[in-house]
Amino acid sequence: MAAATTLDQLVRQKLRTWPQHPPGLADREMGARGAWLRARPGTVNDLDQPLLKLPGSNRLRTMPDGLWLCFGGTERDPFVDIFAIEACGSFQNLLDKRSRFAPSMHSLLAVCPVEWLNSPVSENNNMLRWRYTGLLRNEPAGPMTLPVRDIRVMYALRPRHYEGFSASQVPHAHEFFAPMSALIGPDGWQHPNLRAFIARTSPRANFWEFAGATAA
Repeated sequence: MAAATTLDQLVRQKLRTWPQHPPGLADREMGARGAWLRARPGTVNDLDQPLLKLPGSNRLRTMPDGLWLCFGGTERDPFVDIFAIEACGSFQNLLDKRSRFAPSMHSLLAVCPVEWLNSPVSENNNMLRWRYTGLLRNEPAGPMTLPVRDIRVMYALRPRHYEGFSASQVPHAHEFFAPMSALIGPDGWQHPNLRAFIARTSPRANFWEFAGATAA
């Protein structure tokens, strides 16, 4: 258990240095005229952070190790596209986390706490998050709950689990798998191979060609 806790802490420490959009994906890459925000892990000042849940449920909540929200739509018809990262310390842990994003679970909702919305985007950007989303005209008085339009999940596995899984399993369309070293390596999110890998998670990658294809 201690080793798993240490791994979780290391992964979150690394992810906290990542930018507001997943490396390799620009805003337009997810097919939404919206804005990316890193929801998890939050800054040291974030007392509450966004989470994922099923409609009508107060218990079955998903809090990925890493979560990015791309806000899109309008104030009357908002949605989010999500990019999540799950670090899996064991094979059982992988099975549990995969089940939370299974195709039958795609009626997910993203819940953004009001305290989170009313906090600055980052230490380098003082704009409040609710303004940055571009969806709200006025400061929110309560949490913001949005339907999840599209899901992409990157699972990071220990070497032996990654080798075994990649040799015998077929991922779902929304799933992407990488060795744990891709997350905790010394180059972090700036590693070219990691950025190129995450760029492949864009739904735009399903098209033959499209305008403005760049990696950010």
